[in-house]
Amino acid sequence: VVLAWRIPGTGETRASLSTWSQERSMKWLVLLGLVALSECIVILPLRKIKTLRETLREKNLLNSFLEQEAYRLSKNDSKIATLPLRNHLDIAYVGVITIGTPPQEFRVVFDTGSANLWVPSTTCKSPACRTHNAFNPQNSLSYGEVGKPISIVYGSGIFRGFLGSDTVRIGNLVSPKQSFGLSLVESGFDFVPFDGILGLSFPSIAFKDTIPIFDNLWSHGALSEPVFAFYLSKNKSEGSVVMFGGVDHRYYQGELNWVPVSETRYWKISMNHISMNGNVVACPCGCHAIVDTGTSLIYGPTEQVTNIHKLMKAKPQSSEYAVSCDAIRTLPPVIFNINGIDYPLPPQAYITKVQNSCSSIFQGGSESRYQSNWILGDVFLRQYFSVFDRKNKRIGLAPAV
Repeated sequence: VVLAWRIPGTGETRASLSTWSQERSMKWLVLLGLVALSECIVILPLRKIKTLRETLREKNLLNSFLEQEAYRLSKNDSKIATLPLRNHLDIAYVGVITIGTPPQEFRVVFDTGSANLWVPSTTCKSPACRTHNAFNPQNSLSYGEVGKPISIVYGSGIFRGFLGSDTVRIGNLVSPKQSFGLSLVESGFDFVPFDGILGLSFPSIAFKDTIPIFDNLWSHGALSEPVFAFYLSKNKSEGSVVMFGGVDHRYYQGELNWVPVSETRYWKISMNHISMNGNVVACPCGCHAIVDTGTSLIYGPTEQVTNIHKLMKAKPQSSEYAVSCDAIRTLPPVIFNINGIDYPLPPQAYITKVQNSCSSIFQGGSESRYQSNWILGDVFLRQYFSVFDRKNKRIGLAPAV
């Protein structure tokens, strides 16, 4: 309107200019809205990688690796285990963070199944540390020594080190004086395609007297909302994201269905049952499931997973269950009923094909690690966009685009 006064013309011209200025104003409002959105939500790209299990399987080294790690763990005399037993064989998505001033870059797993951040240190002498990016405290002006010894026992590896403190950046989010682990000894991490792990679970399972990075960002007002969300691409190595501070609705269809968290240690929810072809095949009396971005598979109690495998006509083959590749076209979906809503998992998702052989993504053994809880990993989360709401202690699920 002000511009119309500056340019002389007829009333018709002023009217058309007014319309033009309104359209221009609307475009600016849309642009400002996008800027506001980008300021509220920090979206970090994740890269889908080949899991260590897949790499070892292709080289026919999987069974010998599992036997070697079982021997290593049996010799472990550490009584310190601040995390549940985790299996990094099946981690499939990594993103980049920086630590220190000037920043040192690391590829990490954004893991909802743990609550700690750790990376290798330059003082680590293990072979695994030599093949990954390692943090050098002497090169950071903002580093603070904590020195407290820490130890983590995983399902397929061991981490020992000490605590440090420094500035950590996730995209344009800054977490000052962030406690994190620095490894001195790493066992079983030699071939993994990531440097460290960034935990996003609840602080009750974090290192003692430390504040997890998400809680640190929240307390410093870096997040407009205390939520984070994952979109995991189905087939492409690119396109996956983790977002902090809000939800980008372009990544899912329909409405989010909210499920309350049943225990504020892990992102654990209640599940009604698991069915195939209308028949309950697992979790017959209700059960619990941990929603876990730190594994690509689905874990459950051995007996119940065996029942699912029987219906697939899957046969044990070394450490996995082999399935006919033709079954992908004929098997029904496995349906997870959560909070009264069905979440189907099609056979294209729960059967993986490597070269000319196919295998099931269901794994037994959760009773020895997770008190018979089910673990819903990336196979499930590729189908369903997931929102983790810390303030309201709930998880939102909706079909991914």
